[in-house]
Amino acid sequence: MAIDLDKVLDKAWADKPLADVLAAPVAALKGVSDKDGELLHEAFGVKTVADFGQLKYVRWAQALVALNQTVKA
Repeated sequence: MAIDLDKVLDKAWADKPLADVLAAPVAALKGVSDKDGELLHEAFGVKTVADFGQLKYVRWAQALVALNQTVKA
């Protein structure tokens, strides 16, 4: 899977190793503020990019979107 890191990460994180990005606060993601990160932590215990990506609610939503794509085909 190819991904343009400049489009998904804040500038300070785009050239970091993947392990560092996954351990970074969710605010490392472009468009996610420090306040958003605090709210994600309060609501779901999410502290890092990896935590966010592994959040069961995110995975459920992704599965539903993927299922919808197969229904449309």
